[in-house]
Amino acid sequence: MATLKVIAKAAGVSATTVWRVLNSDSTLSITEEKRRAIIETAASMNYASPRSRKTSNRNALRRVAIVHFLRPEHELVDPYYVSLRLGVERRCQELRMETVRIYNTGSMAEPALLENASGVVAIGSFEPDHVDWLARYSRHLVFADFLPPNEEFDAVGSDLAVAMRKLLSGLTQKGYRRIAYIGWSGQADSDPFNEIRCRSYRDWMRYHAVFDSDLCITQPNPEHNNEQLGYELTKRLLASARPDAIVTCNDNVAIGAYRMLNELGLSIPDDIAVASFNDIPTAQFLNPPLTTMRLPAEQIGEAAVDLLQERLAGRDVVKQITLASNIVWRPSCDLPVAAVSR
Repeated sequence: MATLKVIAKAAGVSATTVWRVLNSDSTLSITEEKRRAIIETAASMNYASPRSRKTSNRNALRRVAIVHFLRPEHELVDPYYVSLRLGVERRCQELRMETVRIYNTGSMAEPALLENASGVVAIGSFEPDHVDWLARYSRHLVFADFLPPNEEFDAVGSDLAVAMRKLLSGLTQKGYRRIAYIGWSGQADSDPFNEIRCRSYRDWMRYHAVFDSDLCITQPNPEHNNEQLGYELTKRLLASARPDAIVTCNDNVAIGAYRMLNELGLSIPDDIAVASFNDIPTAQFLNPPLTTMRLPAEQIGEAAVDLLQERLAGRDVVKQITLASNIVWRPSCDLPVAAVSR
């Protein structure tokens, strides 16, 4: 942090003159050119007045409420969201911010929990009424792993549509042709393709004139995207179709797909390849290790806190950030020779 003495030396004036200029002393007799030079020098050295430093220190000690769209028991079985929350908490700890967790209990939490926090990081996808509730009681609100459809709120996440296109293009380049998708589709009465990964899969397949509805199996509004869902959806898929590869909505679902394929005596990847999303730690230890789209969960959490800190520092323009995903190729997608001729 630059001092008045250092700024004075750089500007060629006394420390007293610098102090009077930076404190807008109207009785000081100084040329406009010299006044501007002092201000610009102070800015270039990131000078902050003692009052500003005290305010900054107070900001660094504020409380952040972490509002999670999952119940605690559901988060515990989903390493992706555990990593995301840990990213939020780690950055808050670095910034000396206290945190309080608010999990989904089926009803809205006490508004005071939000009102008593300097800001809120909301993790996951929220329905419009819940978004309105968060906005009503939050001083500052940032969404993590969820990009609202408008530009009203700060947010950070990965573009799952781009990630799906990357994965399907990569699988096609490897030689896979009959690529299936299993996952969830949102509310029971909604479009079966309304979930972003599913919709992106359908659109990509239609664009390349290879869409087959028998290869797209979804479950409307499941309680959770877990291993059991993958097991059941893979069973439904293979009852009517035989793909070259299966893309699942996340790695937990992929574990269920592995289990069903194993029960049916099908080899991965010799009979059917499997690819997924998130790259949770377990993915690399499956047999065979799972190909997956790595979504930067911890970095999403860290960036959400950085956006909140910017708000506390005075930024008033909405900022939404997209962090890139990348494919981690593993043996679950080593193409067998037999698949080329199917």
